[in-house]
Amino acid sequence: MAERSCVIVVENLPVPMDRRVWQEALALRQAGWTVSVICPTNERHPSLYEELDGIAIYRHPLPLEARGRFAFMFEYAAALFHEFRLLWRVWRERGFTVIQGCNPPDLIFLVALPFKLMGKRFVFDHHDVCPELFEAKFNRKGLIHRALLLAERLTFMSADLVISSNETYRELAITRGGRDPKDVVTVYSIPDKSRIYRLPPDPGLRRREKFVLGYVGVIGDQDGVDHLVMALDHLVRDHGQRDFHAVIVGDGPALASARALADSRGLGDFVTFTGYLNGKDLLRQLNTFDIGIIPDPVNAYNDKISMNKVFEYSALGVPSVAYPLFETRRLLGGAGVYAEGDTPADLARACATLMQDDELRARCSDEAARLAQHAFSWTREAGKYVAAYDRLVPSAPETVAVKIEGKR
Repeated sequence: MAERSCVIVVENLPVPMDRRVWQEALALRQAGWTVSVICPTNERHPSLYEELDGIAIYRHPLPLEARGRFAFMFEYAAALFHEFRLLWRVWRERGFTVIQGCNPPDLIFLVALPFKLMGKRFVFDHHDVCPELFEAKFNRKGLIHRALLLAERLTFMSADLVISSNETYRELAITRGGRDPKDVVTVYSIPDKSRIYRLPPDPGLRRREKFVLGYVGVIGDQDGVDHLVMALDHLVRDHGQRDFHAVIVGDGPALASARALADSRGLGDFVTFTGYLNGKDLLRQLNTFDIGIIPDPVNAYNDKISMNKVFEYSALGVPSVAYPLFETRRLLGGAGVYAEGDTPADLARACATLMQDDELRARCSDEAARLAQHAFSWTREAGKYVAAYDRLVPSAPETVAVKIEGKR
């Protein structure tokens, strides 16, 4: 059994599709850890087992892609069964000293508890604030909301180390979770610069319009792509903007309804849904964006999360338009233009302002590039992440450290 070895458990996306988890796994592997990952399968990653870049990936099927409250319960129960089964398999085949659980849901501590009794350490990688996510999805609180708060509290209590994905989450871990600040480390989900960078624009993707408005991300019920489609409708009908094309990159359970909404508003000539893209195909699309749209609506959940889109747009010097969400404004600052309200009409107005003001657009673009150069660094975040692991499980004196800046 490897002395410094870990297994990362993630339920909502497979790796390497889950960028944050994959970058964490690579950072640990490059620092000399033996790394395994347990995650679900999907159409793009159907293999139940494979090794990539020295990382063993154990995948399991899920019965459905949940959208209702009871469907989520069924999905989580099935995931916990497979995670527990595969944890025993990883322990037998490769061993581990640390289990890292990535929420949602805040239930992975249940499958980690038997191993904690065996002396293993448990790290909670706090991806989502599940009580607020439930409230945003179903517009209610009630019994399930209280149960989610309890599960969150138990997860915090069970963890030997908490990795928070932003400073707001860190504050929650300390206040709502009762954790000692020294046991909570913030690691932002910043993309590795070796994977997202400027390419020459592809003329074939730009068409003939002056502006390309872009969205990249998951297309779920809470991600606001319906707000984006309605904002495009306002741009055409209320602001007379027709010299643009919107490119929506991503997949998810709300993709079909977003397409149907665009068709019902007669926006077929103004918007393209590419579906899921990765690698050079994704980069080519991102490099055509003149303005990046962050349409996640105003609610208690979105106010607290750090959108991956913030980092991805900024990495390419793309100015952003967003709703006035607390964490988004804290990160973007002057690189964004913010809606004055919480409706698609407000989002369209902010977008029209940026489209019509060349000086403002250039200033926001420069600020986005400055943030990417000086504030958003995965190398720095990976260093904090690996250092936290090293404090949790110190290396033996003869262990040779491997720099995380090495080959990726």
